[in-house]
Amino acid sequence: MNLKKYRTKSPWILHYNTGSCNGCDVEILACLAPKYDIERFGILNRGNPKQSDILLVTGPVTKRARERLIRLYMEMPEPKVVVAVGVCACTGGVFRGMYNVENGVDKFIPVDVYVPGCAARPENIIDGVVRALEILEKKKKDLQLTRKCTGTEELEYLLGKQLNRRKIVAEGTRRCYESRRD
Repeated sequence: MNLKKYRTKSPWILHYNTGSCNGCDVEILACLAPKYDIERFGILNRGNPKQSDILLVTGPVTKRARERLIRLYMEMPEPKVVVAVGVCACTGGVFRGMYNVENGVDKFIPVDVYVPGCAARPENIIDGVVRALEILEKKKKDLQLTRKCTGTEELEYLLGKQLNRRKIVAEGTRRCYESRRD
């Protein structure tokens, strides 16, 4: 019997609120509560970015939270997946265009899964985490493929994807420091 298929690491999530109304935060906590209980699948909520695989972000990115968001993203080990929970994290929502809001999360860090809704329902959040797990497995395979260096075309494709992610983070960091000078 081949047990290698079932010996995957349980994903650990990091939840970060970038300035939301706490509606989506309550729904994420409902996912951890006994009714939905995603911990039974091995998904644990951790406060340490160095131990986490999935970053759940709620709320629009405010000017005060953007540096911490980028820092948390940079501290997470590869491979990592970002899930934007709620319409505010996806686009800025009702806070879009306000003087202290930088709109969606994808302006500063690359987002892999969008979970819309105001507030996002626990079923949708769990569905988003399941999609994030699929993306995480694909990224793990891509990392293993990069280490093996099988072919130059595949390697260039994978390195291009990684460079694209780094460009998004570098652009977000640049925007962050540009507006700081104001």
